[in-house]
Amino acid sequence: MSPAPDERDRIRAAMDRILASTPERSNGALTIVALAIEAGVPRNSLTQRHTDLKNEFYEHVRARGGTPDVETRLRKKIVGLKTTIANKNDEIARLKADVQGFLAENTRLTLENQEIRDVLSGNSANVIPLRPTPHR
Repeated sequence: MSPAPDERDRIRAAMDRILASTPERSNGALTIVALAIEAGVPRNSLTQRHTDLKNEFYEHVRARGGTPDVETRLRKKIVGLKTTIANKNDEIARLKADVQGFLAENTRLTLENQEIRDVLSGNSANVIPLRPTPHR
């Protein structure tokens, strides 16, 4: 599918409106999605056919001292994910320590259980030393 002949002109006009904070069709966000809506073109026309205009748009946004909305959202998401990873690492460390304690308690209970079974079965846990009989 070939682009409309005036597609680049519509994108440039939309770019100007968004950067001037006077959008007509979109919410005016500093994103490619808003730019595509404002220009009345599919988003992929900016991400595949007119990447130079997409890059120019982001350059204008950065030159104004702004950060594109998508970058801001991604940075917030990264911070949240790093926090989640740190919390999960702490939880894993606690769980590993708990496992060691559970293993020790399991061993103690197993030995105690065996002693109780020996007592109940009549097998005395007392050790009777065997002494050699004297030779005559």
